[in-house]
Amino acid sequence: MIDINESVMRFLLAFVVVGPLLGAAAALLPAPPGLKGRSPEQAVLRHGVTVTGAVLAAAVVLVLGFDHDHPSTMQATTDISWIPALDVRIHLGVDGISLPLLVLTALLTFLCALHSYFKRPVPPVAGPSPKGFVALLLLLESGTLASFAVLDLLLFFLAFETVLIPMYFLIARWGGEGRAAAAWKFILYTLLGSVVMLLGLLLIGLRAGTFDMVALATDNGRSLTASVQVVAVLAIGLGLAVKTPMWPLHTWLPDAHTAAPTAGSVLLAGVLLKMGTYGFVRIVLPIAPDGFRTFAPYLAAFAVVGIVYGSLACLALARRGAGGDLKRLIAYSSVGHMGFVLLGIATMSPTGVNGALFANIAHGLITGLLFFLVGGVKERTGSTDLDALAEDTGAALYGRAPRLGGLLAFGAVASLGLPGLAGFWGEMLALFGAFRPAAGLSRPAFLTFMAIGALGTLLTAAYMLLVVRRVCMGGVPQGTEATPRLADVRPYEFAAWTPLVALTVVAGLWPKALLGLTDPAVQLFLAGGTR
Repeated sequence: MIDINESVMRFLLAFVVVGPLLGAAAALLPAPPGLKGRSPEQAVLRHGVTVTGAVLAAAVVLVLGFDHDHPSTMQATTDISWIPALDVRIHLGVDGISLPLLVLTALLTFLCALHSYFKRPVPPVAGPSPKGFVALLLLLESGTLASFAVLDLLLFFLAFETVLIPMYFLIARWGGEGRAAAAWKFILYTLLGSVVMLLGLLLIGLRAGTFDMVALATDNGRSLTASVQVVAVLAIGLGLAVKTPMWPLHTWLPDAHTAAPTAGSVLLAGVLLKMGTYGFVRIVLPIAPDGFRTFAPYLAAFAVVGIVYGSLACLALARRGAGGDLKRLIAYSSVGHMGFVLLGIATMSPTGVNGALFANIAHGLITGLLFFLVGGVKERTGSTDLDALAEDTGAALYGRAPRLGGLLAFGAVASLGLPGLAGFWGEMLALFGAFRPAAGLSRPAFLTFMAIGALGTLLTAAYMLLVVRRVCMGGVPQGTEATPRLADVRPYEFAAWTPLVALTVVAGLWPKALLGLTDPAVQLFLAGGTR
C-alpha cells in the first residue's frame, strides 16, 4: 500500500461520490465538436466510459491509500455541518465494511458503460437514447456510491432514494417486454418501503439527539430505550428488507430483472440489492442491537424460507417444458443467495456477519457476470427461454460458442458455491455463524435454520447444474444439417467479463483479502462500539 495524505484521501472519496453526478449533468450537454467522433451518440457513450473509468481509478487509489492496519477506523472523512438545527451533517468516510462495496460499485458501473459503448443501448421506442442512458447510469452510480460513503442517517436516506428514479427509467425506457409494469412495481415497492424506513430513521435521530452514524454506533443503543429500538428496527428493517429483497417482499425483483436491459440487470443485482443488507450491518445492527436481537430469529426464519423458496422456484423454471426464462431464473437465485446474507447478519456473530459481507461481494461479482452472459446469449439467439435455448437451437453452447458456454458454466458453478471460488466462503461462514449464534439467541432455532440453509445449498447446486446441462451441453440432432455456430465472445465482451471472472477466482482462493478488511470493523461494533 502507498502513503497518501489524508486531505488527498478526502478529495478522492468526495470525487468518487460527486464525480458521477457532475458527469451525469455533463452528459446532457452538447458534445464539443472535437470529441464527437463518428457521431454525438458515440461521444456521449465514450463520456460514460471516461467518467466511470475515472471514478474506478479514484476508488482503486483509495484502496491503495487505505490504512489496512486499522480497517475499523473511519478514513478519508469529511464532516461539514449542513442543517445545524437537526445536527444533520455532510459526513463522509470509509472503513473496511464500505470500502469493498465502493470498489464493487465503481467496477460494475465501469464495465456496464464499457459494454454499452460497444453495444449501443437502443430503446424500444423512438427518441434520443444515449444521452439519457448515460446520464441515468451516472446518476445511479452516484447515488449508490453515496449510500456506501455517507455517515449521516438522513443523507443515507437521500442517497438510498436517489437510485430509484434512474433505475425506474432504465427499466421503463430501455427494458424489454413488460417493462412498464415491471418498472412501476419496482418503484412502488421500494418507495413504500422507504417511507416506513424514514420514520424509523427519524425516530432514532430525534430520540438520540443526532443523526451521525458513527456517534450512534459508538453509543451502541445506550441512549435508546428498548421499545424505541424495537419500533425503529421494525420500521427500518422493513424498508431495507424490500431492497434486499427478503421473502416475501421479493416479488418485484423477478419482473424487474426480466424486463431490465443488461446494464440495468447487472447493477440491480450486483449493487442495488447490497444497499439493503449494508443498511442492516451499518445502521440496524450497531445502532439498535437490543431491538435487532428481538427480531433476529424472525429475520433468520424469513431468510431460510427465501433460500429454499428461491431454489425451488429456480428448479421449477429449469425443468423441461416449463417455459422458464433464464434471466428470471437468475433473479430468483438472487432471492436465495441474499437469504444467506440475511441469515449471516441475523446470527449477530462475527463469523456470520463477516460471511454476510463476503457473500455480498461474491454475489455482486458472480451475478453481475451471469447477467452479462445472459445478455450475450439473448443477443445471439434472440431468446432467453430455456426450452428454446436447450432444444430448439440444436447444438448447445459448448458446440456453437465454446467460450461463451464455458463462461456460463463457470458462472453457474461459482453461483452454486464451488470451493475455490468466491461463492463458497460467504455461504459457508453464514452457516457456521448459525451453528453458534450470538449470546441471547436460541441455538436450537439457529441450528434448525442452519440445516434448512444447508438444504438450500444442495437445491442451488441442483438447478444450476440442470441449467448447465440444458443450455451448455448437447449435440446436433441426428438427421439434420449442422447447426450454424454462434458468434463467440467478442473482444469488448472479453474486456468487460474477464475482471469479474478473475476477482471471483481471487476471492475464492484468497478470502483473507476481504475478510481482513471486514473482520476488525465487525468485531468493533459487535463489542459495543468500543475496544
